[in-house]
Amino acid sequence: MNLRDLRYLVALADLKHFGRAAEACFVSQPTLSTQIKKFEDELGTPLIERNPRNVMLTDVGVAVVARARAILHEADQIKNIARRAKDPESGTVKIGIFPTLGPYLLPHVVPNIVKKFPKLELMLFEEKTESVLKKLHDGDLDAGIIALPIHDDTLHAEFLFEESFVLAVPKGNALAKLKKIKLSDLTNERLLLLDDGHCLRDQALEVCQMAGVSERAGFRATSLETLRHMVSANVGMTLLPALTVQPPVPPTPNVVLIPFAAPVPSRRIAIVWRRTSALTVFLQQLVPLFKTLPKGALDAPKGLRA
Repeated sequence: MNLRDLRYLVALADLKHFGRAAEACFVSQPTLSTQIKKFEDELGTPLIERNPRNVMLTDVGVAVVARARAILHEADQIKNIARRAKDPESGTVKIGIFPTLGPYLLPHVVPNIVKKFPKLELMLFEEKTESVLKKLHDGDLDAGIIALPIHDDTLHAEFLFEESFVLAVPKGNALAKLKKIKLSDLTNERLLLLDDGHCLRDQALEVCQMAGVSERAGFRATSLETLRHMVSANVGMTLLPALTVQPPVPPTPNVVLIPFAAPVPSRRIAIVWRRTSALTVFLQQLVPLFKTLPKGALDAPKGLRA
């Protein structure tokens, strides 16, 4: 058994096709097929169900692939440790971030990271929180940026910042004339929300519960930008995080943003990584860079933007 065989097996598990897996591993298809068959013979049990249409893992294969991913990740970590021993700024870091934060946070922080660590290969993946956490555990990500709370003793969390919410309403809505809005002003209103799986949906539902607000039936958006444009089209109102309505994000026509009076609803953002990660020392150096944001970026706009 060697790392090469494990890489072949994981590639086949991911791509479910011998030809594509061989191409991804930069070997010929016969070579990959032969090595996996030898690996199966060594273990004394089939790992792959072979049929003309697709490739599937056996139950044993599923378990072996899970272990193989962990082993390959640790092997990569060893290489990173050695590389950083020679040059602390070199190497690769893979970070996952959820879609309703990534496009609005990263333009502020990535330039500072690149400036401080010019040799670093920073790989950013936009995924829903559930996927970020799974990939962290599988070793496919080194860190994740998620909303708190998180209930996982295997992960270390570093708080980054707290981001306020604002209410977005169409210009013609009766609430648009208010300079500030209280949660009680929303009682019996209906909000447009994202589809299941988005953490912003869960955060908005918490606000709805506090304010006695319900979800608008018959509509769920797949992205924050869809929500924004539905408000612009006079379909309804929604909650938007502060970073999504601050420059460089352009204003949306026909949308009025109303800040909340205290207590202001908000979400708390953290960066998390495995407690066993070999990159802990380096990831700690990234924390202050993710906290460095323009003044006022996390607060509701002082003036209404339409």
